[in-house]
Amino acid sequence: MDKGRLEAFSDGVIAIIITIMVLELKVPHNADIKSLVPVLPVLGSYVLSFIYVGIYWNNHHHTMQVVESVNGSILWANMLLLFWLSLIPFVTAWMGENHFAHWPVTCYGIVLIMCSISYAILIIALIRHHGKDSLLAKAIGKDRKGNISTVIYAVALAVSFFNSTVSFALYILVACVWFIPDRRIEKEIVPEEPPCK
Repeated sequence: MDKGRLEAFSDGVIAIIITIMVLELKVPHNADIKSLVPVLPVLGSYVLSFIYVGIYWNNHHHTMQVVESVNGSILWANMLLLFWLSLIPFVTAWMGENHFAHWPVTCYGIVLIMCSISYAILIIALIRHHGKDSLLAKAIGKDRKGNISTVIYAVALAVSFFNSTVSFALYILVACVWFIPDRRIEKEIVPEEPPCK
């Protein structure tokens, strides 16, 4: 099957997710700069979640550049990823509204780890479909970055029962790691030019 519809649908869902998140931001009724203070937790949650959704869109877009076709397993794996991504606006709003309390931060972490696992399942389905010698399989390699991220999410979840601030900091850490563009696929598509002599 052609990959075009999967890409278009995914792009649309991700755009809606971002739209829903921004609609959760409530504008203060006062013009005083101090009126922003009560909404800072909500704004902080939004910024982090926007970065996460952007990271997933970016990685999804890069991945699809080396995908030639899709099958039913890939479609369902992609739907699983979109399901977990679609829960980000809910846990983002809950966490921000409750000033990073224990359960909202824990549930935010559950959604993040499930997004990570779902993305890994999508990659596995794509590699099975295209083969272990495919460009995608070579680019992904052992996916240390993805595996380390999942481990950090698991640690953050455990820590959230004792200290939600540390847990939130670990979520920020993973976002920082992925915020630096992942060039594995780009390197496979366009090999680096040798330095000029």
